[in-house]
Amino acid sequence: MAGKKQIIGYEEVTKHNTKESCWLIIHGEVYDLTGFLQEHPGGSRILLKNAGGNATSAFSLVHSKDVLSQLKPENHVGTIDVSTLPQDNSNPHDEWKNRTSGLPPLANCINIFDFESLAKKVMTKEGWTYYSSGADDEITLRENHRAFQRIWLRPRVMVNVRNVSTQSTILGFPTSFPVYITATALGKLGHPDGEVAFTRACAKHKIVQMCPTLGSCSIDEMASARNAVQVQFFQLYVNPNRKVTEETVRRAERLGYRALAVTVDAPSLGRREKDLRMKAIERPSVVEGDKQDLWVADSGTSNALSAFIDPSLCWDDIAWLRSITDMPIVLKGIQCAEDAVLAVRHGVKAIVVSNHGGRQLDCAPTAIEVLPEIMSALREIGAQEKMEVYLDGGVRRGTDVYKALALGAKAVGIGRPSLYSLATYGQAGVEHMLSLLCGELRVAMMLMGVTSIDQISASSLRFRDVLSHTSTPDTLFDQVYEPNMPVRSKL
Repeated sequence: MAGKKQIIGYEEVTKHNTKESCWLIIHGEVYDLTGFLQEHPGGSRILLKNAGGNATSAFSLVHSKDVLSQLKPENHVGTIDVSTLPQDNSNPHDEWKNRTSGLPPLANCINIFDFESLAKKVMTKEGWTYYSSGADDEITLRENHRAFQRIWLRPRVMVNVRNVSTQSTILGFPTSFPVYITATALGKLGHPDGEVAFTRACAKHKIVQMCPTLGSCSIDEMASARNAVQVQFFQLYVNPNRKVTEETVRRAERLGYRALAVTVDAPSLGRREKDLRMKAIERPSVVEGDKQDLWVADSGTSNALSAFIDPSLCWDDIAWLRSITDMPIVLKGIQCAEDAVLAVRHGVKAIVVSNHGGRQLDCAPTAIEVLPEIMSALREIGAQEKMEVYLDGGVRRGTDVYKALALGAKAVGIGRPSLYSLATYGQAGVEHMLSLLCGELRVAMMLMGVTSIDQISASSLRFRDVLSHTSTPDTLFDQVYEPNMPVRSKL
């Protein structure tokens, strides 16, 4: 390993392509990751596959540049001499256009399921598997949407609905309708613009964006894409190194993020078997000096993110978080009434009722079935107006948004539909997806006989069956859902 930082030629880098000496070029810098091979949370396979070459493209799909700051100084060998790099004519935007060239016109997408159906056809296998996978048997993943279908509506008629307004607020910030794009990692697996495309789409619709810690774009890039009046929240995974967390939080505040949404349901990332299985069937390219028997099944794209999450996070840390920022604290991942009450007592300004899209604990309850329990508990302690409640997971229709609002949610987060619409049609797809959802909500409000968000109430629903866990067949969902399959064999 070079002791002094220097300008390094490409030919020198190519010599370090084994497990004994593994150098990678990332964003114009050369890193020696030999000692990191066994520590890399995504496994050694991806590092060895790119050893001795330019790994920038592979790196950018799953990490922002911010991650490089967490490497040790001795990992940095020097700067690549760009004049020695082989010519690379690849263009991520051209590659995306080629993958999506056969898609129908965007106007042909008339509901959110259309984007998911098309994304499955055009995304890379790795990207599709990461976006679509859930924990274990994916029971909770499937239930997230199906639970909404066990809630029935009670329409009122003969109401003047000529003028309907979907406008609302989230933590006091205005929004054109009570939906926000929630924090989702690795946007560039779907489109080379990544999360900044969400930023621009949210600006177009005048809604809040919750920006992820583990995005493909850095928090600076997402903030730079924001317009002058746009509102962004910052989603935080608390890092095992609390100094890193504090620096990140203070940086987010300086960049103008308006709230801090702390993910609290991930002391360990869930076991997402689709992701695991795809990695298990991909053996690494055999590089010089590497032996096949050293290979161990990597733990999938999800596991590559786990090293940045502190499993010791607890309620006592809320006071510390409040001490390092003036941003209001939101807890993302509340799944029972007891924790909602604790959030109030710890001075939290809002919670997100969520099971992480069914990606963490399989057989955890759906957000929509937990919501009534949580709102009842908050009313019992007189806190229903002290802390806002949001919901994410399974929302695919404007009527789903309506049902969540009726049961007490102040707003609803949209995750996978954002990713699928981005992967298929880019920023225009995200904008169209949001237009569809807002339009469906407006129609639902008219047919329910309400003209403003504050008129939506639980009295307009029949929801006693939400806990029954039996549902009518869902044709659209069943056609786009790709089930987890057992291991295949030639036997």
